[in-house]
Amino acid sequence: MAVALDIIIITGLSGSGKSVAIRALEDNGFFCIDNLPVLLIPKFIDLCQGYQEGIQRIALGIDLREGRFFQSWPEVLAEVRAQGHRMQVLFFDAADEVLLRRFSETRRPHPLAGQGTIQEGITRERKALEGMRALADKIIDTSSFNVHELKREMEQHFSQILSPKRMTLFLTSFGYKYGIPLDTDMILDVRFLPNPFFVNDLRGKSGLDPEVQDFVMKREETRLYLDRLYSLLELTLPQYEREGKSSLTLALGCTGGRHRSVVLVEVLKKRLEDERRHIHIKHRDIDK
Repeated sequence: MAVALDIIIITGLSGSGKSVAIRALEDNGFFCIDNLPVLLIPKFIDLCQGYQEGIQRIALGIDLREGRFFQSWPEVLAEVRAQGHRMQVLFFDAADEVLLRRFSETRRPHPLAGQGTIQEGITRERKALEGMRALADKIIDTSSFNVHELKREMEQHFSQILSPKRMTLFLTSFGYKYGIPLDTDMILDVRFLPNPFFVNDLRGKSGLDPEVQDFVMKREETRLYLDRLYSLLELTLPQYEREGKSSLTLALGCTGGRHRSVVLVEVLKKRLEDERRHIHIKHRDIDK
């Protein structure tokens, strides 16, 4: 009987960090191939299943260099999943200005620019990849990542795919003044809670400090909100798992991303960990 494989598909915009992600997965024991033709993916999986040394985890990079990418990808994706393999499609994205800076720093031409500008190439590629983005299990925005941070992000995904029975949760705090995060499934606004920023003794502290946590959590509305949020997750997470969703990213936002959202992410993490779920947290704007 063929053994089900753990498969990560890496795709997304040029310059968004796909190569770094593939190397990180390779360092963690995945058998990696970049730019494998889409139509050959099922045959390659069959070869991995028949390999005597037992390849169980593979990562494949696919992008616009593969000419038949769009015509065949939805059918291939459905075929592989129908065989029972544990597949996750990660779409890497970044803001246009970040991509422009990266191409400028490396002095590489954009693959879709032709005789035009890098910005024109980015615009064409973003439009062409809309369908692939819609099919992704998770979108990873690398705009604020350096190489080391991106490697750590991939290690988190590496740990989650090895334990596929329960959905992995990514909890993020952020500040609305710095923009909403793009790589998220659910965004909740907690700016209605009293703001520690306006308390002189707390302004310079963060939601990781006990004094700030006490200020936020002593409010009845905070505790009531967390109870309702937990009830919502208690209802929806099993339904997402039943539909085959392997991860869910929940982002909580306050004004600056240093106080209220940080506290709620930390408290929610402790509560959800009691269910033995895999939880990863990120405080995006805590140091800004």
